[in-house]
Amino acid sequence: MSKTSSNLAQRPFSTVALIGKHPAAGVTESVGDIAALLLKDGYRVVLETETAKHTALAGTTAMTPSEIGEHSDVAVVIGGDGTMLGIARQLAPYDVPLIGINQGRLGFITDIPMDRTMPVLTAMLKGQFEAEKRSLLEGEVRRDGESIFQALAFNDVVVARGAGSGMLELRVNVDGQFMYNQRSDGLIVATPTGSTAYALSAGGPLLHPSLGGIVLVPIAPHALSNRPIVVPDSSEIVTEVMGGRDCSVNFDMQTFASIQHHDCIVVRRSAQTITFLHPVGWSYYNTLREKLHWNEYPSIEGRLK
Repeated sequence: MSKTSSNLAQRPFSTVALIGKHPAAGVTESVGDIAALLLKDGYRVVLETETAKHTALAGTTAMTPSEIGEHSDVAVVIGGDGTMLGIARQLAPYDVPLIGINQGRLGFITDIPMDRTMPVLTAMLKGQFEAEKRSLLEGEVRRDGESIFQALAFNDVVVARGAGSGMLELRVNVDGQFMYNQRSDGLIVATPTGSTAYALSAGGPLLHPSLGGIVLVPIAPHALSNRPIVVPDSSEIVTEVMGGRDCSVNFDMQTFASIQHHDCIVVRRSAQTITFLHPVGWSYYNTLREKLHWNEYPSIEGRLK
């Protein structure tokens, strides 16, 4: 994880994009309040097109995600992690840094509380922030040697069975070497960012975002010896579907493709990255402690009293 990047710190944030989840409660009002503050402070404010449909505010401009990528200096995302995942994948080719305002329930990657937004955002847009880069995965489905589907994932690529079907039979190769056959409900291939998402609930390890690794987590494996494993992020992971019905592959649970027997799902690290901006003093460990409730037990001093 890197501290404030010099080129980002010197970069003038003259154009700020706002992206909000709708129709989530309170988001419209929050977007409007933030936009009004930014306009008052002299920033050019653009709203993502869907956000603009719900936030009528004079002085703002509506733009598509690709237009935001071409014309904005920074994007502020108001909502939960799902909102951030969707826009992050779309803005990845443009290297636009992202700031996350948490109006969701958990918020591992939208980390600024709504009640602290105004003072924190004002300071960050003036250059008081810490920056870090996060990796993405690129995946494709190959059928008879031909690529039939491609997508990016910020959290994970998941091969899973249908709701009413039995276990899948999967064959997994890493860098051309056979690793294992697996009977399970599916397989999660996750980035370090995604290690706190579906992979965590399936029993996978937490990976610090600065680690160069990709985690493979079986979903309810038939054999308890099928354990999560972390491989280098330079790896190419090929999962072949050997058996099972109604299976599919999804990217961040937002993009889906149906797959058949002997289809191969090829996953590797993307050359693209996402830059997050955090308030000064931000700590990944603080985020874990708060979101996973590691701070619910009394201190040693408290127990001794």
